[in-house]
Amino acid sequence: MFNLSFFNKQIVKYYLLVATIIVLTLVIQSITQYSLKKQARTALLINIAGKQRMLGQRVLTNFYECRLLNYNYADMKLGLERLYTTNLALQNGDSRLSPLEDQEIQNNFDKLNTDINYMYTNLKNSNSLETVSFDSLSTAVNRFVSVMDTIVTQFQKKAEDDVRTLMIVELELAALSILIILLEIIFIINPAIKRISVQNKKLKEISWHQTHAFNSHVKNIKELRHVLTLEKDLKHKEELIDCIGDELNDLEQVSSNMIDSLGAQSK
Repeated sequence: MFNLSFFNKQIVKYYLLVATIIVLTLVIQSITQYSLKKQARTALLINIAGKQRMLGQRVLTNFYECRLLNYNYADMKLGLERLYTTNLALQNGDSRLSPLEDQEIQNNFDKLNTDINYMYTNLKNSNSLETVSFDSLSTAVNRFVSVMDTIVTQFQKKAEDDVRTLMIVELELAALSILIILLEIIFIINPAIKRISVQNKKLKEISWHQTHAFNSHVKNIKELRHVLTLEKDLKHKEELIDCIGDELNDLEQVSSNMIDSLGAQSK
């Protein structure tokens, strides 16, 4: 019988190859999904920061309209509240945003505190609008918008750096995947294919030689049996029977050699 240890080893190696490909594919897909989600969060962050800059400009516009055109103060207060809460969310995070971790960007947010507090404190009460200085509020808003421009640019640069880093990681993983697959082809698949090919060739040679010898002995036995049926001399019959016995022994030896050869090839 065939020794199946070789084939079992090849099956294990094959499963190892498939498992490696699956693991690498899952890792690459996980990083890709993480990259897409991070880019989506970053896009949201930049969008909110850009709107924050617009809200700062609108505060000044609404203030002028309230003072000079009797604009609805409720709209200005709503915009002021959004400006204040969004400023906190950009730093501390909320249901949509993660807490800020970049210290350089945080330093710029710290610069906004004075101007944000000035706007919020002086404009939150409609009765105090008449006492607010146009120049002071304009200066505070302009500083706020300028710093927010810088923050938006920093967010965008950080997003670009993150994307580049993730792209490099993905390319490295892809290169690693290709390298591992090539190594497994070279050291696992090719040797297995060569060994199987050589084994099949030898088995065919063994099969041809052994089958040829087997058929030869069978043919001799048939001819001796035919002669035995025709022979009348008892002494000659005994000799023929002995010849048939020798052929059967040789046939048994051929069969044993075939089994031994097949067993040796399967190891």
